[in-house]
This record gives sequence, C-alpha cells and structure tokens, in this order.
Amino acid sequence: MRYNSRVMAKTPSPSSRRAARETALRILYMMEVGKTPRDIAQQETVEANKLDEEAAEFSCLLVDGTLSHQDDADIAIAQHATHYPLDRQTIVDRNILRIAATEILFDLSGAPYGVVANEAVELAKKYSTPEAAKFINGVIGGLIRAQESISESEISLTESDTGLVAPLPME
Repeated sequence: MRYNSRVMAKTPSPSSRRAARETALRILYMMEVGKTPRDIAQQETVEANKLDEEAAEFSCLLVDGTLSHQDDADIAIAQHATHYPLDRQTIVDRNILRIAATEILFDLSGAPYGVVANEAVELAKKYSTPEAAKFINGVIGGLIRAQESISESEISLTESDTGLVAPLPME
C-alpha cells in the first residue's frame, strides 16, 4: 500500500533525505521522551536542523506516516525481533525500526529497500551502539525479505489473473 496522504512537490536529494530521516528520528524521540506535541517537536527540530523545504516536507511525511502506521510497523518489527520485543528496545532503536518499517511496508519514500535499510543502520551507528546497528540490520533485512516475498506473490497472482501464467493442476 502506498502512503498518499501527502504528495511532495520535489524529491529531496539523498543527503537531504538522510538529514530528514535523522530529523524524523529526533522528532519521534522528543514526542516519546519529552511528551512534546508533534507540531512543536516538528517545528523546533526542522528549524534547529536547518532543513531545506523538500527535506522538511520529507521529514514531516516520515513522522506522519510512522505515527499513522505505528501499530502495523510494530507488528512487523515484532515478527522479526522475536527475542528482543519492542518494550525491551531502546526508544532510539525502536523509532529507527518504526521509520524504516513504515517506509518499507507503505512505500512511504519510494526509496529502494536497501537504501532504507542502510539509512536505518547509519542512524543506529550514530545514535545507538554497534550492536544495535547489527540488530536493526537483521530486523530490517527480515522485514525486507518478507515484503519481497509478498510482492512476488502479488505479481504471480496478477499474472495468473491476466492469463499469462497457467495455474498448476490440482491433484
């Protein structure tokens, strides 16, 4: 499912996207730890990070999408972090995973899955620990494999619906 609640006027550059992801993480952290209202957290953080218009818009898209789809993201994360449940994860790690999961599950940014995974790992290296970066890489990798499997199933279903692929005979 594509997240269409906001259409960005212009796609930010890769370096702006990285800054936007970092800003989104900071906003989510402020909201969870400091109980700062979303609009105040967004305004203060975007201004403090001096984001250009496209990056600021992308950051807000990430925050809005992550909050809107938090339950779905949490379920997907929990499926791939079975030995490390959400309530045991640090706030930073949990929010890095939520942002990345939302980008992947809802095609929030349109970025390739590998880019999303790499950005999540880089955020973990910067704001968490080397162990957390490995953990996040593993969880996101599992989520990507599951998502790609679903995508392949949808392609097969679509092809068989159009008559391009004959169904297997029943025995």
